[in-house]
Order: sequence, then structure tokens, then C-alpha cells
Amino acid sequence: MKCGALILAAGASTRLGHPKQLIRLGNETLLDRSVRNAREAGCAPVVVVLGAFEDQIRDQCKLHDVLIVSHPEWTEGMGTTLSRGVQAFEDVQGILVMTCDMPAVTADHLRSLATLGRVAATSYGGRKGVPAYFSKDRFPELLELKGDMGARRLLQRAHSIELPGGELDVDTFEDLAKARSIFG
Repeated sequence: MKCGALILAAGASTRLGHPKQLIRLGNETLLDRSVRNAREAGCAPVVVVLGAFEDQIRDQCKLHDVLIVSHPEWTEGMGTTLSRGVQAFEDVQGILVMTCDMPAVTADHLRSLATLGRVAATSYGGRKGVPAYFSKDRFPELLELKGDMGARRLLQRAHSIELPGGELDVDTFEDLAKARSIFG
């Protein structure tokens, strides 16, 4: 099954005050970590949507073999970013939608979502969210997303796979300190 990966990395990281895409855990940035996990999961192509700090991110991350989608309207919200990224996929059976600020995500977890072949969400902290798998027949719904509303409503009835530690996303300095204590 040909599965692509869509990494949403367009936001301004306002709560952190620094581009989270460039935060380092160990020897790699959060964005590079997400790209590596997508590749190790067998995803092709890997598409990264950039908006805020695009030039800095291009300069400091290893994005030479990913398709970068520029999203100048990134301030319109996650829904428009997701819709913009979906437009980049042609010859795939489905995509894994990811963000770059969830250090607990692994290639194994991504593979487990994709192998279901139907809409599948990640569960953590009593809710469902990304990473999530969407089969190609669901792309029209993703393309209609607007504003700050992401795909959460599309995942409400989806099968989900638990991600231990998935509730940790790097939004604040406290989150970053916790991520570094766990992941290096």
C-alpha cells in the first residue's frame, strides 16, 4: 500500500516563543525527527507544510528529500494548512497526518495506523487526534477544512491506537523540559 506522510509545521509556536520545528531533542530538530519517523515507516512522499519561519526552517532542517508546500496563509489555521498539504498528494492510497511537536511518535506507531487501511486516529489523554491515517476516499473532506478547525471531527468515530506518552506535545518551555528529560 502506498502511503504518504503530511507533516503540518506551519505554525508560529506563539506559546513557546521560538519555532518549535527547530527545537532539538538529542541530535535532531523536532521537524527532522518527524520526517525521519515518516520515512522509517515507509511513507512516500513525505510532504511538509511550512508557513511561519519558513526560511529559517529550510536553512536549519534536513528537508532535501521532502516535498515542501509553502503556505503563506498559515495564520488562517490548522484546517487550511491541512487542506493545503492534501493537495500535494496524487498517487497514494492514503496519508498519515502528523505534527512535528509530538516526540513520543515512532515509526512503528505510524505503520500500525497505516496498515489498518481506513481512517485511524491516535488516542492519548482520553481523546483522539493525530497522527492519523486517512484513506484517499476521505481526501475530499480534508480539502474542505477551513480555519482553525482541523480534522478532529473526522476522527470522532475512527478506530484508534493508543500512543503511550502521546499527550506530550512541545508547546511550552515546561513541555520542552519534560520532552528533553524523556527523549534526550
